[in-house]
Amino acid sequence: MASISLNNVQKAYASGNAVIRDANLEVGKNEFCVFLGPSGCGKSTLLRMIAGLESITDGELRIDGERMNEVEPAKRKVAMVFQNYALYPHMSVYENMAFGLRQAKVDKAIIDKKVRSAAAALQLDSYLERRPAALSGGQRQRVAIGRAIVREPGVFLFDEPLSNLDAALRVQTRTEIARLHREFSEASAVYVTHDQVEAMALADRIVLLQAGDDMERHGSVAQVGAPLDLYHHPKSRFVAGFIGSPKMNFFAGTVVGGDDGGVDIDLQSGERVRARVDGSRARAGMKVTLGVRPEHLRVAGDARSEQTLACRVKLVEHMGEHSYIHATQTGPAAATLIAKVPGDSALTHDEVVRLALPAEACHVFDDHDMALRRLI
Repeated sequence: MASISLNNVQKAYASGNAVIRDANLEVGKNEFCVFLGPSGCGKSTLLRMIAGLESITDGELRIDGERMNEVEPAKRKVAMVFQNYALYPHMSVYENMAFGLRQAKVDKAIIDKKVRSAAAALQLDSYLERRPAALSGGQRQRVAIGRAIVREPGVFLFDEPLSNLDAALRVQTRTEIARLHREFSEASAVYVTHDQVEAMALADRIVLLQAGDDMERHGSVAQVGAPLDLYHHPKSRFVAGFIGSPKMNFFAGTVVGGDDGGVDIDLQSGERVRARVDGSRARAGMKVTLGVRPEHLRVAGDARSEQTLACRVKLVEHMGEHSYIHATQTGPAAATLIAKVPGDSALTHDEVVRLALPAEACHVFDDHDMALRRLI
């Protein structure tokens, strides 16, 4: 087993473009850590820096306490599973899984024992004599995982290993990876994906990397935490907007006042709402963004006893037990929004409805897109 430590790690190319900025991270022994983020944020580059396939421009990488910046990939106690499987087509499943150990001149009896043990764990026993061309995509990925397992590394590195699989196989293989991590719990795992469902299902902790037009933040770590921590307590608008599907609704507004119980905000639509957030950073006249998740909006009962938003329904998506309504606020500078409602809802296109907005469910982001602390 091994821990990973990144201290002010940076990566920049000759052009001067920074891909990774000041990455500071501790991955504990036995931990399953997922690097998540949009395309181009640098998550695969950061993984390859840990593996030794990309050089580190600045900062320090340690694995199990040992500095690894200049250490060759083969000597880093890591095993990597790639997106494209990287299997030898002329070798059998057994030979593919045994190849690394043979290169290391491990005793044949030990190789046989490790390969057959890994094959049993991956349900590949009956495929050991087949070649990759005779396997499905999911089976090939399991062979690639088995090749990593037999090396008994301190750290497993997964670079979007499910991207080439169809939806059903993704779920099946994701479940197998989670099971294998429990069975081989002495090893730590770092897993790269752009799929937040994978991240939420697998991770002990998520490392969300930022991408976008703000080049000072591009390639930086936006937030690190347990999956539900990022969902319920996003530190910035970027985190709030990336985590969750459908994504969080955002409304532009201006602070008009507040007290120990929260902040009052005038939305551009002309409505005033109250958010249960710490107003110590807010001041009257300050431009803010109000955020609320679709599941926290509901069709209002007695509109006089709760704060509401008036909107016009544009589309209703029926999803079984629940439905999503896509709507537009009424009034000037109206924002679009999505709300999750019961599946038997009778709402129809172009209907005007008021949606209740609980003050304790609101997130508020300042002009730097950083969240004000919620009072809950």
